[in-house]
Amino acid sequence: MEMVNNTVSDANNTVADKSSIKKVVGAAMAGTIAEWYEFFIYGIASTLVFSKLFFPTMGDGGVLMGIIAAFATYAVGFLARPLGGLVFGHYGDKYGRKRLLQISLIMVGFATFAMGCIPSYASIGYAAPVCLILLRFIQGFAVGGEWGGAMLLVGEHSPEHQRGFWTSFPQAAACAGNVLASLVLLGLSALLVAEDFLAWGWRIAFWLSAIIVFIGYYIRKNVEESDVFKEQIKRQEDEQKSSAGIKEVLKHYPKQAICGMLMRVGENSAYYIIVVFSIAYLSIQLKFTYPTILTLLLCANAFQFFSMISCGYLSDKIGRKKTMYIGYAGLIAWIPFYFYGLNTGEFFIVLLSMCTGLLFQGMCYAGQGAVLAEIFPTRMRYSGSSFCYQISSILAGSIAPMIATLLWKTYDSTMPITFYILFVIAISVIAIIMLKETGGRSLHDVDREDIKNFS
Repeated sequence: MEMVNNTVSDANNTVADKSSIKKVVGAAMAGTIAEWYEFFIYGIASTLVFSKLFFPTMGDGGVLMGIIAAFATYAVGFLARPLGGLVFGHYGDKYGRKRLLQISLIMVGFATFAMGCIPSYASIGYAAPVCLILLRFIQGFAVGGEWGGAMLLVGEHSPEHQRGFWTSFPQAAACAGNVLASLVLLGLSALLVAEDFLAWGWRIAFWLSAIIVFIGYYIRKNVEESDVFKEQIKRQEDEQKSSAGIKEVLKHYPKQAICGMLMRVGENSAYYIIVVFSIAYLSIQLKFTYPTILTLLLCANAFQFFSMISCGYLSDKIGRKKTMYIGYAGLIAWIPFYFYGLNTGEFFIVLLSMCTGLLFQGMCYAGQGAVLAEIFPTRMRYSGSSFCYQISSILAGSIAPMIATLLWKTYDSTMPITFYILFVIAISVIAIIMLKETGGRSLHDVDREDIKNFS
């Protein structure tokens, strides 16, 4: 009888655990979708709108110089992300993931809504791009605190043997944010003539962020902190110690910080070549219409949403490193043929080329949230993971579209872009080789090892 009662109790606990993790995943995704909707809508608008309205006079450089200038302001958001990651990471390790995630959501919502209110260059001159850059900085600062908090909120609640799967959902939420951004802009461009869309229609997409942020904030506010974080806070109170910051991360875990950062630069560069630079290439080189480009982005990101979750599941089954190795091998085989696919000008071949790249990129990316949670102890996990994620974003995603455009303009060829991506992929593969496999590792064990080694 006692055995039966224990079995029933274990089953009830399992159901409760699944219900709890689903609630946490839903809350993390809701906010992440909102924040990445706003971050990506800027990326899409950089080519379609901002290069024309905010940087229209670029001398003899023509349209490509306007796009390069818009991509430079796009990079400002990435430059702000490490600062945001450090600030949010420090206070998130000290006061909790939930509270800081709510603040970041409000900040990015304000910045994005305000972007939709900026007059064009024709109305206020250079004040227009200055305002755009300032708001982009605020947006990037807030997003810098989002990823680490959302990922750790899920990772610290997840069972060890399923952490790759569950943390892949907030990873995939970035794809969902891009899908939502593409849907909104696609709908507006379909409803409005090109002149009206460029004049004022694009602003609606930015103003809609207020609604999305409200929904995300409401869902996120009812989430509890994880047990492993509560234990760490109690330990800090008992020992009268504060949480560790980035200084201790680099002092005690330099190898993990450097390798965790570099493992991302290859896939992150490839991703922004597909979802940002390709917009410019398809519109200028192949004369694709805006609705066609937005439809391609919509389909490609919808595909990656589901493939990302599958790749996270795979990282639990065969290991984080092996999944990333397969992904990077795929990217090496894919990138030399990517622009050949685009140059066909055939919708479905272009889509297949994009989806293939995103599939392999997802294999590299899906398990990274779990990896970064598993290589740092709780007292510095937010700071350490945010540092790795956001610094690599500067080295990769922030400059990849700009470098690709400059290479294309300079050499009138996409071959240098291919060599550039292969180079950063090589850096990431070397970093992964230097990391230990972390799949299935208990976060409590990580904390115990940290106490043993550095107490």
